[in-house]
Amino acid sequence: MDGGNERCVAITFCFKAGLSATEALVLVQKAYGNEALNRLNVFRWYSQFRDGRELLENDERCGRPESTRSEVNIAAVVDLVKNYRQIASRMIAESLNIPKTVVLRILKEDLGKRKLCARWFHTLNT
Repeated sequence: MDGGNERCVAITFCFKAGLSATEALVLVQKAYGNEALNRLNVFRWYSQFRDGRELLENDERCGRPESTRSEVNIAAVVDLVKNYRQIASRMIAESLNIPKTVVLRILKEDLGKRKLCARWFHTLNT
């Protein structure tokens, strides 16, 4: 068990034992010293436990996807380059609705291609 999860388990124990958040804070600070959770986090955990939370894992977070560089997109780029040798990376990005930087990374790193005279050529590793 890592340190952060261990501290959360200690706070959970204090909550289930009927201690107040302030008492739990004192006990956690006594047990963990400088590595203890701060007052705000202890009170936040207590608030979540009072609201019915039972799991210690972090909640899912929204935001942008980790990467649009997926196997599906790589296969689509390969298909477009095979069918249209003179296609621009900008046009690939627009047709697949992914960033141009991702298209360039797929072409260079995954497919080993480089641009010569408006055509995509496979680079030779010599």
